[in-house]
Amino acid sequence: MGIVSEEEAIIELQELIDQVEEPLKTTLKNVHQGYLRETLIRFLKARDWNVRKAHTMLVECLRWRLDNQIDSILSKPIVPSELYRDVRDSQLIGMSGYTREGLPVFAIGVGLSTFDKASVHYYVQSHIQINEYRDRVLLPSVSKKNGRPITTCVKVLDMTGLKLSALSQIKLVTIISTIDDLNYPEKTNTYYVVNAPYVFSACWKVVKPLLQERTRKKVHVLSGCGKDELLKIMDFTSLPHFCRRGSSSGSSHHTQSVDCFSIDHPFHQQLYNYVKHHYETQGQAEPAKQGSFHVGFPEPVAERVEMAKTIESELQKFEKM
Repeated sequence: MGIVSEEEAIIELQELIDQVEEPLKTTLKNVHQGYLRETLIRFLKARDWNVRKAHTMLVECLRWRLDNQIDSILSKPIVPSELYRDVRDSQLIGMSGYTREGLPVFAIGVGLSTFDKASVHYYVQSHIQINEYRDRVLLPSVSKKNGRPITTCVKVLDMTGLKLSALSQIKLVTIISTIDDLNYPEKTNTYYVVNAPYVFSACWKVVKPLLQERTRKKVHVLSGCGKDELLKIMDFTSLPHFCRRGSSSGSSHHTQSVDCFSIDHPFHQQLYNYVKHHYETQGQAEPAKQGSFHVGFPEPVAERVEMAKTIESELQKFEKM
């Protein structure tokens, strides 16, 4: 069997996708936002440039979007606002700025997220909304501003507070990670891990070999809060709040900025107002109390299941020490 070049793989996958039924083509437009080639490349990378597997993955993603009404999720606010505040206080994620290359910088409080103030469905709904807002609003906007396609982001993972209680969160984190793996592949350019305690180092040592080489290369564990390394790719104003320790007095005026996890941060205010506005345009003045947006949970990919079991095993070892 001949080896297909990357360019040939892209062309072949596009020809296959051109043949899907119209509803799938419609939701595909929300996925690629005018950057179809970059989207095809992401799915090909996720399947090691195997066209058949990439085609299957993309079609299943599009069907998942249709089955779960993902195209309309940005018009379904989490209400009341107090519930959304609870979600934000326990699912720590935010956007702190952009790298100098224009990639959005997402901050994630891995160690201090508790996921204990709402049902799993609200956390999944919130996560997908952030993904969709990133892909359908932020990235197209920054691509236009920079005059080139920007279709990925960087993530800074804060491990502060990581402890044995993380065991209770593994199932939910695995669900969210699997949704990303299958439906938003290759959207993260680099993961930066900061404020890593010893328990993380021990888990990382055993999890790292389980990762695909492509994923492994994306993960960079930085010393301390990672400020010095991160300042090589972004300005101080784009650093997540937990990376600003030991700042010089010359930068002190920046330290008054709002915690990027907070519902009061501009990113979350803009996101929530965007979703609420799109709800109101449907003809209702105020979002009524409604149930959470239920999304079908895919079966976790084998790699994620293995990692979850390994992390659980390692954390239990610490519990016995």
